[in-house]
Amino acid sequence: MLHILPTMLRGALVTVEVTTGAVIVACASASCAVAMRLSGLGTLEWPARVYIELFRGTSALIQLFWVFYALPLILPFRPTPMAAAIAVLGLNGGAYGAEILRGAILAVPKEQHDASAALNLSPTTRMFRVILPQSLPLIIPPLANLFIDMLKNSALAGLVQVTDLTFQSQILQESTLQNAKIYGLALIMYFVMALVLAGLMRLLERIFKFPIGARV
Repeated sequence: MLHILPTMLRGALVTVEVTTGAVIVACASASCAVAMRLSGLGTLEWPARVYIELFRGTSALIQLFWVFYALPLILPFRPTPMAAAIAVLGLNGGAYGAEILRGAILAVPKEQHDASAALNLSPTTRMFRVILPQSLPLIIPPLANLFIDMLKNSALAGLVQVTDLTFQSQILQESTLQNAKIYGLALIMYFVMALVLAGLMRLLERIFKFPIGARV
């Protein structure tokens, strides 16, 4: 196992890079989609709806193949495998994250919205000082599940030649034929990464719950 471990660790590092990039894209796209959905303007709300339903209603694998293989036939450039994987996984996760964020914001009691408006707070101040501090503790648990799913879905990146953990496992399996050892080690490494991610999200949940005195 010692001679395959360095290769597997390099693949795991690429998996972490893909997942981290995808999470950043997901957070940004989810925030933009929610802002557009809650703007009350049809010209902003409908594009957000189309984005959310499109990415939730189609396969992430087909999205990845379309961006990497079909999109270059329309546009005059081809994204790198890493960029295509991060963009697709991030936008796909952002579509689900947008609904999580919107649900948490709408779950804040209406009295809180009305009270902050009665204090003549600006919409931005109301959102960042009153609404989001109460909704963030509700967001973290489902987001943790979403991010772990994104970590597991990062295995799709190997299908467009990203040298992630799954890709390296397949290469090693073909050259050594040690299926049980290689895929067993890959399972353990994915499990450890998921545990670390879950622990970080749990810590984040505690941080966001502390200022409002919520029970952890």
